[in-house]
Amino acid sequence: MIIEGNVSVKAAVLGNKRSIERVIVDEKKHDKDTSWILHRCEEKNIPVVHRTREEIDALASGKTHGGLIAECGNRQYQDISACLNENPFLCVLEGVEDPFNLGYVIRTLYSAGCSGLIIRNRDWSNVESTIMKSSAGASEYLNIVVSDDIPSLIKDVKKHGVKCFAAMRKDAISCFDADYTGPSLIAIGGEMRGLSKGVLEQMDQNIYIPYANDFHMALNASSATAVLAFEVLRMRNNCI
Repeated sequence: MIIEGNVSVKAAVLGNKRSIERVIVDEKKHDKDTSWILHRCEEKNIPVVHRTREEIDALASGKTHGGLIAECGNRQYQDISACLNENPFLCVLEGVEDPFNLGYVIRTLYSAGCSGLIIRNRDWSNVESTIMKSSAGASEYLNIVVSDDIPSLIKDVKKHGVKCFAAMRKDAISCFDADYTGPSLIAIGGEMRGLSKGVLEQMDQNIYIPYANDFHMALNASSATAVLAFEVLRMRNNCI
């Protein structure tokens, strides 16, 4: 596949989540950021070739590449063991399959210090470039686990002392009253289908986001993720 633009190429080079066959750069492109990326390629023994802008245009799918593209393999996903650090913060995401929205969620989670995202196993390869762009490259840094059986995976995670919270209003406490200072997992569902029964059965506590007005329409998944993920970060920072 072709990855386009400085942000995406840089993330692919630094993220170490995929093989990179070669990086192709406009022979007239000499800005500081591009030079930095090419030096990282040299350090990692990634071939760099120089081509005309017209040749790069012919290889790229659009015109927003800025003169830098990379020919790469598909992204490699992680085992859950890679996400279980000293104090993991995990997220389960269900019902969000739009690549732009998924990218926004990944960008938010990575910024808030999430140690791993768990999503349903499907072929994401045809939308990888969209996810990468909408996540501003964060999809190449965040550990992502794909699973055919998310409830069983959560059950295994709980054996490591991880407390599981569901973004679900029924029988819930305020998300600001929950304790995320220890190993935590937050499950978030899309607006249409929400969380599956199997995932909900593995949860220890439901949480909700308080609204200022009498308004019962749920925030979309990316907005809810931002509120919850940064509450985890705030609470953990206050405990340091």
